[in-house]
Amino acid sequence: MGYPAGRTMSSAEQLRTVRVNRISSRSDLFPRLIAMQKLAEAQGFAIFRVSGSGLPAKQRLVCELENWGSSNAGFGKAFTDAYGDILLDHIDKSLLPLSWAGGYDRAAPGPADFSPFMTRLQDGILPFSGLAFPVRLGAVGNGFILFTGDEIDPSSDTIVELHGRCCHIMMDLLSLDERRTAAAEALSEREIACLQLAGDGRISEEIADKLGLSVHTVNAYLGSATIKLDSVNRIQAIAKAIRLGYIS
Repeated sequence: MGYPAGRTMSSAEQLRTVRVNRISSRSDLFPRLIAMQKLAEAQGFAIFRVSGSGLPAKQRLVCELENWGSSNAGFGKAFTDAYGDILLDHIDKSLLPLSWAGGYDRAAPGPADFSPFMTRLQDGILPFSGLAFPVRLGAVGNGFILFTGDEIDPSSDTIVELHGRCCHIMMDLLSLDERRTAAAEALSEREIACLQLAGDGRISEEIADKLGLSVHTVNAYLGSATIKLDSVNRIQAIAKAIRLGYIS
């Protein structure tokens, strides 16, 4: 990530950055992001991902997760209006974190001796200060994780650790996307229809009558969907299909 060559992570730091469990939904990311927000001594976080990868003229930053709240609903647009084009250009050239000072702060986040390893954005444009950590995973999955607030002042070690954790968060998001795509391609329309009706509380006989199928065929569809969703039973398959957004 472009940090001082002599800086190595301790075993405790390495353990803190290891992803122990594979996440099953985006809601699993929030506790980790809140912990990172506290580590940064920030008041909010946001994840922006690059859409339109491979087409520079059509690329833009899209906010996918944030905890700014309804009272700060305009923060996302204000941020992309102020720095969106700069960040898109930056991620193609550098993985150094970026910082900026808001209208109420005198200095951008980060210690002065760490400034060669960060990129400073124009100050005073936004009402809040912040840090933006770029993550580049390839053709897809690229983006930034932001931590915003007033008087943010993390140490250099904290900045390095936050950047490592941001990489793990973005890898987990990409993994979720890939699993969702794979599941969507694997499930047939009939399997999804049977799962939806089962999720609505219908028994196999009712599903068969509704779809004009035999009970045996309905059970076969539900069984194959359960296997494709890597579930142990029909109930878990329904729960996973809801969580992945394939049925409601």
